[in-house]
Amino acid sequence: MLGVKVLPANITDREGSQQLLQELRQNQPQMKLHLFADGGYKGKWEGWVKTTLGYSVEIVQRSDANTRGYWLPQGQELTEEQIKTFRGHRGFVVIKKRWVVERSFAWLSFDRRLNREYDLLPQTTEAFIFLAFIRCMIRRLAAFAQPTAVSP
Repeated sequence: MLGVKVLPANITDREGSQQLLQELRQNQPQMKLHLFADGGYKGKWEGWVKTTLGYSVEIVQRSDANTRGYWLPQGQELTEEQIKTFRGHRGFVVIKKRWVVERSFAWLSFDRRLNREYDLLPQTTEAFIFLAFIRCMIRRLAAFAQPTAVSP
């Protein structure tokens, strides 16, 4: 994890990510990042990251993400494939790199302290998120460092 930013609910994800990325850029100016973002970050945010920070961005979204309807000639019916593109009818689709984010949130959910929002200061929550990931990494390193039993 490179950074954490906890913000009030009235600040959009795009605005919050800009704050986080600017802080990361100030703390680590030599770091060159390749960011993966979902379709909600397409457009101005994507251009801002590329021009202002010099990071590369890859927008990852479903191919049918923005399907809201179809224009059909009179008398023509929707195909089964077209119906499946509407919300509520779509099946599961693996989206590149999406599992990394979801897996990280799942790891955080194991920490009881982060399941409820008790903190008054966002910095406190940020510190506990760092602690949760530190503990996760220490467990992995400890498991990796333990010698395995050799069978005769």
